[in-house]
Amino acid sequence: MVTFNGSFDHMNIDATSVHNLEIIEPLCSGVWGTSNKKKSLFQILKTTKTVGGARLLRANLLQPLKDIETINARLDCLDELMSNEELFFGLVQVLRKFPKDTDKVLCHFCFKTTKVAGEAVKSANARKSQMLISNIIILKTALDALPFLSKVLKNAKSCLLCNIYKSVCENAKYAQMRKRIGDIIDEDVVHARAPFVACTQQCFAIKAGVDGLLDVARRSFCDTSEAIHDLANKYREEFNLHKLKIPFNNRQGFYFSIPLKDINGKLPDKFIKVMRNGKNIHCTTFELASLNVRNKSAAAECFMRTEMCLEDLIDAIREDISLLTLLAEIICLLDMIVNSFAYMISAKPLDCYSRPEFTASGPMAIDAGKHPILESLHNDFIPNNLFLSEASNMVIVMGPNMSGKSTYLQQVCLLIILAQIGCYVPARFASIRVVDRIFTRIGTGDNVEYNTSTFMNEMKETSFLMQNVTPRSLIVMDELGRSTSTSDGFAIAWSCCEHLLSLKAYTVFATHMEALSEMTTIYPSVKVLHFEVDLRNNHLDFKFRLKDGLTHVPHYGLLLAGVAGLPNSVVETARDITVRITEKDSKRMTNNCEQYHSLQMAYRVAQRLICLKYSNQGEDDVRRALENLKESYMEGRLTF
Repeated sequence: MVTFNGSFDHMNIDATSVHNLEIIEPLCSGVWGTSNKKKSLFQILKTTKTVGGARLLRANLLQPLKDIETINARLDCLDELMSNEELFFGLVQVLRKFPKDTDKVLCHFCFKTTKVAGEAVKSANARKSQMLISNIIILKTALDALPFLSKVLKNAKSCLLCNIYKSVCENAKYAQMRKRIGDIIDEDVVHARAPFVACTQQCFAIKAGVDGLLDVARRSFCDTSEAIHDLANKYREEFNLHKLKIPFNNRQGFYFSIPLKDINGKLPDKFIKVMRNGKNIHCTTFELASLNVRNKSAAAECFMRTEMCLEDLIDAIREDISLLTLLAEIICLLDMIVNSFAYMISAKPLDCYSRPEFTASGPMAIDAGKHPILESLHNDFIPNNLFLSEASNMVIVMGPNMSGKSTYLQQVCLLIILAQIGCYVPARFASIRVVDRIFTRIGTGDNVEYNTSTFMNEMKETSFLMQNVTPRSLIVMDELGRSTSTSDGFAIAWSCCEHLLSLKAYTVFATHMEALSEMTTIYPSVKVLHFEVDLRNNHLDFKFRLKDGLTHVPHYGLLLAGVAGLPNSVVETARDITVRITEKDSKRMTNNCEQYHSLQMAYRVAQRLICLKYSNQGEDDVRRALENLKESYMEGRLTF
């Protein structure tokens, strides 16, 4: 039997959970309000400036860290960035000096292509040479930025930034590599993204006088480029096209762009390959096409000769490829922490985000937590709490439809993911027990392609969960068993809860089945919460605030049925049936409460003692807490 373990150093999130939690892509891309679009967590955080930084951010969100030391190192770095504006803005400015695709240059230095002697200059070979020259220029630009990075990080205090300073800024090999490149590459050459500017920089990358044939090819390139611009001036005067422009792209070279409004009637026959592009006409002529061929040939010759001059330099760079790998990783990491984490926190109101604390086996406690995605869309988002521990490892959340249950479940998971990638979380306080796997059972829908019903999808997801859950997992389940018969659905939900209770995994279970609340009378490790709703004039006023105990809205399903237009007689009959069932369940729950009261009290004492064990309070505070615990137990008013 083959099993997939994944990375032992990272949290594992299955594909279904990634989809349900909207980590990479939002479930709904429609417009929220007038100007805000709902985004995924990745899209909210994606303010990175480099391609590698965005890629690292995505990888971290899909596989958050589990090592507390590494997480705290990132958080220490964030602490320093948030308290030191000069360091923060200095790093923002320095990171702009590094090209966006610095990490990609490594791919072209890892392999050396073999060439056949006397091989003719082909466009494909010229393209490879052009890319290699471009990568050398990118590397030069990145190495040029290292002294600025060194200046900014010189007085940094956090362990992460200090290690970066020692491993990169104080490493003499980077300076040696930069000097070796400077001996061959012209000092004025910089990385450019505009096609013709980049092409010109690549042609003139090597210092003059190094290769005679290269100098001849450059002269030809300059002559043809000048002839093309002279031709454009000629056409402007000859045909009275004063706004004629001559853009350039790598595929077709130079071409003419003429505004439509400047063309009176038909273009002269001299212009061929006429195409309309928006408010402009794109075209060329036989003269321009001929000059383009000569210009491209001269550029290709420059590229090939330049690559030959760079062979020794490239071989030397390949010997120190590990240095470039380290530099690319550091740039990506700094980009993610500075331009994503720190930027997001600095853009929020003061004290909106806080640093999470981590424990090896302590409770998971979140005070005034907010949804990382929705809190950026709604200024009045209502915060809610969470408390889970080994002695209270299951929370059952109840409430009417649209009261906030699904949002709360998603919020819990996203806050933990944010914490474990080393970022602050939108909460007043957060203490996290490191999670190794997240499982979700959220959403409904048939799958016609695989001939599976909503209930079958529920069972498949639950089966995967049960088979792979570990004691340090976080399980989030929404409405299990609602897609089959009432008795079967309730039985499955109850038995799944009992199985999960036997584990040390933390579980948040949202349901409409009020009978599940009876578990609190039998199992002291279960806690029931509900979302507060006021009933006013037969209308539900949603507060989106989590409260202890069962919901106080009487039979909201019947209320919604009446609002939907069901006949009064039908609603009244349903109400009578519900009263009979509720009376029977209420008597049984009362008996259970009386029978298990002493066990519940003892269990709650044990739970408080476990929490105090992992507390970082002083001896005096712990002593006072123990005295209060004793008084509460003696008076019989001890609650979760």
